[in-house]
Amino acid sequence: MQYMATITLRVPDSLDKALERQCRAAGVSKSDIAREALRRYLAVGELQRIRTRLVPRAQSLGLHTDDDVFDALKRP
Repeated sequence: MQYMATITLRVPDSLDKALERQCRAAGVSKSDIAREALRRYLAVGELQRIRTRLVPRAQSLGLHTDDDVFDALKRP
């Protein structure tokens, strides 16, 4: 059994109403949406941290654009 912490989140009434509509339409709870939003937020933060570390290394290898990376991946 996995235990879960409880957090309290204050949001403007307009956001709460929009959230209620979305929950009803999707058939999910506010908690489900909040958990997913937090997961995505944390994933984006982790990707940004990784990118910050890798961009200088990629640039030192001559990889400056997405196309440079894709071309390098195509090489045998």
